[in-house]
Amino acid sequence: MYTDGKILVGCNDDTEVYLLPKLANRHGVIAGATGTGKTVTVKTLSEAFSDMGVPVFLADMKGDVAGLSKMGEASGKVQERVEKYSLQEKGFAYKSYPVEFWDLLGEKGLPVRVSISEIGPLLLSRILNLTDAQQGVLNVVFRVADDEGLLIIDIKDLKSMINYVTENKDRYQSQYG
Repeated sequence: MYTDGKILVGCNDDTEVYLLPKLANRHGVIAGATGTGKTVTVKTLSEAFSDMGVPVFLADMKGDVAGLSKMGEASGKVQERVEKYSLQEKGFAYKSYPVEFWDLLGEKGLPVRVSISEIGPLLLSRILNLTDAQQGVLNVVFRVADDEGLLIIDIKDLKSMINYVTENKDRYQSQYG
């Protein structure tokens, strides 16, 4: 929560912990075990930076933080903490935040303006959570495309390239495996 020119990142009965905006890094990683508050931390920091007018880019594969686009609602635990730590006096309020959704397919959000060729087979394999066998096939597809001077611009091109390599597997199997 952005208050008095600083970001309140946590508190308990005795202490409030703040992040001074001038000391915040441009990039960050929040890591931890399940249930340790990673999503809440990301949401809190994103809201605070948005309140400061700082644009935030989040990669949210599961949609956990997409709710920033809608005004929050009081729930038992949240309301209890707001009252216990007098957060409304510090400026806490339920509100929505400006959000732009991007989509690799460009169907449910803004199209991502990067080609599949630029993403490459390794990152694409990680994004799609492919098995080793699937990753191997994807590597072959990219190598064939590179060797034949074919660009893979979008998902449709990738599908076409996979179909092309599959239909011509006898031609490529000896060279690419």
